[in-house]
Amino acid sequence: MLDLTSDIADTAPASRTTASAPVDDRALLDAYSNAVIDVTDRVGPAVVRVETGPKVPNGRERGGLGSGIVISPDGLVLTNSHVVGSSKEIRLRDVEGHVGDARVLGVDPDTDLALLRANGVRDLPYAALGNSKTLRRGQLVIAIGNPLGFESTVTAGVVSALGRSIRSVSGRTIEDVIQTDAALNPGNSGGPLVSSNAEVIGINTAIINGAQGICFAVASNTAQFVLSEIIRHGYVRRAYIGVAGQTAPVPRRHAVLAGVENKMGALLMQIEPDGPAAKAGLLPGDVVIRLDGVEINGVDDLIRVLDRDRIGRRLAMDVLRLGRLRAIDIDPIERKPAR
Repeated sequence: MLDLTSDIADTAPASRTTASAPVDDRALLDAYSNAVIDVTDRVGPAVVRVETGPKVPNGRERGGLGSGIVISPDGLVLTNSHVVGSSKEIRLRDVEGHVGDARVLGVDPDTDLALLRANGVRDLPYAALGNSKTLRRGQLVIAIGNPLGFESTVTAGVVSALGRSIRSVSGRTIEDVIQTDAALNPGNSGGPLVSSNAEVIGINTAIINGAQGICFAVASNTAQFVLSEIIRHGYVRRAYIGVAGQTAPVPRRHAVLAGVENKMGALLMQIEPDGPAAKAGLLPGDVVIRLDGVEINGVDDLIRVLDRDRIGRRLAMDVLRLGRLRAIDIDPIERKPAR
């Protein structure tokens, strides 16, 4: 005969103990803390303070302050173009307090990015640029910078949203912007937004005054594109047609008459003399609704289409003029670099 009393006696108390055991969150919190600490230890030494203006402040010229991230051991530094501005004197201060001069290799106000090179230094601590396309909402991110002048400050949060668009200082829309709730303040501009893998997945660029936890960073893939263009050409190449315009609604009767589905278009307000648009026969009041086969629903769409791949190519443009659809061929040229 089998005796089961010992088995029942042994297992019953154990099951009751397991069911009533409290959940211990310490392991999860320790893992979170360790992740932030690890990223800070690996990326922190590559974050620099960017100082602009004269070494000795005076009443005529005031200096600025921001952050930057070293992305190569030979001293390439990414920061914001609004941090650099038009300053001719730039200094970099590392976490150990060492200060060195730097020069501007190129700026791109359209994405609020600038590339610097530290003078006379080698084998600097640096961080790698990651692939921002792999990000997901809710992912842990860490911001490192010098907010309000407090050096080497670390804040943590999550990716709040992806694919945002914000307006740059030049008026152009910056696409594919990362929204985060990692606390940013003036002085964080140009600093890195870092993933838990210690990869730079964004360059912190903007905050909304009065908002709580709404901050933005230019995606690392955009930074990689700007970086490669500046290294090759000294600026970011974009197409140019010589117009000024605004987003405007397309009257329904005009859309029906022309057989188009656009509800909005790019209304041309001014045409630059002797520019590509003037040579193509465009007139103020024309509404661009299609360019090179891409539907145009506003000025931002028009600017977005005029990228480097369309420089020197003849493009087909559809415009509404006095309610009638017209087809125009236009030859974009390369836009002059920002000064």
